[in-house]
Amino acid sequence: MQLYRFTRNIAFCLAVVTAAVLWTSTNSMAFNLFGDGYETVTPKEGAVVIPVDKVDDGDIHYYKLADNGKDIRFFLLQSNDGEIRAAFDACDVCYESRKGYSLVGEFVRCNNCGMRFHSSRINVVEGGCNPAPLKRTRDDAFVRIQTADILSGARFF
Repeated sequence: MQLYRFTRNIAFCLAVVTAAVLWTSTNSMAFNLFGDGYETVTPKEGAVVIPVDKVDDGDIHYYKLADNGKDIRFFLLQSNDGEIRAAFDACDVCYESRKGYSLVGEFVRCNNCGMRFHSSRINVVEGGCNPAPLKRTRDDAFVRIQTADILSGARFF
């Protein structure tokens, strides 16, 4: 009888852990359980400067700038054409959901409506559910984003 209870308890624990892992891996709320996933940036001399070697791996990198109690969130990624692209983690349509975007292969997917956008189109196409473009400049070593340009996206957050 004890072996039965022990096995049943282990099975229950495994089911709970499995459900938790599945839920956090498919739900944008996972960021809330394990930190928000955004690196805080601090502007210097009117710009945020991010080393290229931190964002040139083809993955998506999330950042936030705090302004008057509001976090303005954005992301950078290198698309398959080698361009470093930047956009707010929001769009004109789904921004109220505050779910942002995630990278799925070569596509950036809206975590609210599921629309997908090829990474090479970030900063090119705007409006609708496209990630709202964020101006940036790049040299060999750094990506620079003017603080004023980041603050212009405060309306999304």
